[in-house]
Amino acid sequence: MKALHGAATALITPFKSDLSIDFDALERIVNHQIENGTKYLVVLGTTGESATLSADEKSEIMQAVVRFNQKRVPLVIGMGGNNTLALVNQLKTTDFTGYDYVLSVSPYYNKPNQRGITAHYTAVADASPLPVILYNVPGRTGSNMTAATQLELAQHPNVVATKEASGNMEQIMHLIQHKPKNFDVISGDDSLTFPMMALGASGVISVINHAYPRVFSGMVADCLSGNWETARHAHYEILEGSIRIFEDGSPGGIKVMMHEMGLCETYVRPPLYPVNEGLEQILRSLVK
Repeated sequence: MKALHGAATALITPFKSDLSIDFDALERIVNHQIENGTKYLVVLGTTGESATLSADEKSEIMQAVVRFNQKRVPLVIGMGGNNTLALVNQLKTTDFTGYDYVLSVSPYYNKPNQRGITAHYTAVADASPLPVILYNVPGRTGSNMTAATQLELAQHPNVVATKEASGNMEQIMHLIQHKPKNFDVISGDDSLTFPMMALGASGVISVINHAYPRVFSGMVADCLSGNWETARHAHYEILEGSIRIFEDGSPGGIKVMMHEMGLCETYVRPPLYPVNEGLEQILRSLVK
């Protein structure tokens, strides 16, 4: 479980001008993250624009990141869906070589009740050959997974953590207070990572960590070590960037910052669209 303690990056998928995958840029990004303190990588999450990738492209990215990583850090693969039976079949037939965990988002669009969410995740955990991380992000799924539901699922032997991005601090506190010792609560909100870690979270799966891996990963490490004053300073140092990158759509914002750093281009796949010119200038200035 120590593998999930610290800062992880939810990797973007870099594209070329023709919107094909830029694997050279992906390799640069993976190396940049690992060399600057990122503890583990999450592949094909929301930030990776997985909704607009074909099955073949997803397989190519999975294999490429394994090659680029060279077993340096643990790897998490994003694999969720709102068709439980199809997702279970996918879990049973996917080659997970090189990966350590599955991150699975709560079913979106269907808006199941809490019993439906519990049944969905139970089927996922039963089928997955890898330990499962829950992912609660009501702003994207249209439904909240309550603390009670997450605590019930935490009893499953193959459910090891939750990525909490509800922004509901009362729910998060209840979850952390009552969770089993062998179950981690991971921040899914960059700007709330410091307060969540003060409450007992184990780390973060981050977007802003693309641009500030040394500072942000260092902040999380300081929280885990109890160096709260140093961590607080780092939190405020990058707080504006942590908020601004989501202002006009993600991952458009973080791709602007990474372009300024020379790591990739800014292209996103439709229906996403590049950020507005005013925000772009702000994000580029924050990098400098």
